[in-house]
Amino acid sequence: MVEKNNETLVSQMDEKLEQGRWDSRQKIALACRMLAHEGHSETLAGQISVRQEDGTFLTTPMAIGFDEITRSNVIRIDDSMQVVEGNGMANPAIRFHLWIYRRRPEVKCIIHTHPPYINALSMTGTPLEVAHMDATPFFDDCAFLREWPGLPIGDDEGEIISGALGAKRTILLANHGFLAATRSLEESAYLSVLIERAARSQILAQSVGEIQRIDAERAAESHDFLLLPSIVNASFALFGRRVIKREPEVLF
Repeated sequence: MVEKNNETLVSQMDEKLEQGRWDSRQKIALACRMLAHEGHSETLAGQISVRQEDGTFLTTPMAIGFDEITRSNVIRIDDSMQVVEGNGMANPAIRFHLWIYRRRPEVKCIIHTHPPYINALSMTGTPLEVAHMDATPFFDDCAFLREWPGLPIGDDEGEIISGALGAKRTILLANHGFLAATRSLEESAYLSVLIERAARSQILAQSVGEIQRIDAERAAESHDFLLLPSIVNASFALFGRRVIKREPEVLF
């Protein structure tokens, strides 16, 4: 009966939840703005890339902040990082994205940023803890690279980071930041918002007392539910609508 009820709920969510109707460039611009609002774009560090069917990639150009990006800023690059459409240049750190795309053919979007609470965990060599429902999307799905391999602009760094990520959706990078590598832009953006909030909650909780991890079976169940496409896409649509209300120019 529980399984049947879950199937009914999922079917209702697929049918009734608002999913958003934006093209790929608009989604990238919306993701940039929503992440900037969450504190992910304090410097030039950070990139979003989206794999296209023809083997090219849509991405954010170097030296334009996430809080500035609009649809018209998004560029298209080839697998040697040469711009084939748009103005500007690719961020050199996109090189390590390419390593992940080669190893993980199912991955369609990678987001990498240096938000403050994730940075704080990375500076102390502390992995992400799943001790709250909102952190369960990372249960057994967040890798941890314990040593910084240097600037992610060379093949050595790409090989190390992609190897440490393995088959997981996210990774916390010691002395660096994090990245999300998933099957859609919506999912990578959703996880990027959630991971910084999870890090913030973890740091606040540690200032009060000992972290109490969630039971593994319940965490796994919550992980699977909160990563259902209908929830992921509806969450992205919610974040996107908030951006448009504040910054309508993002779509153009």
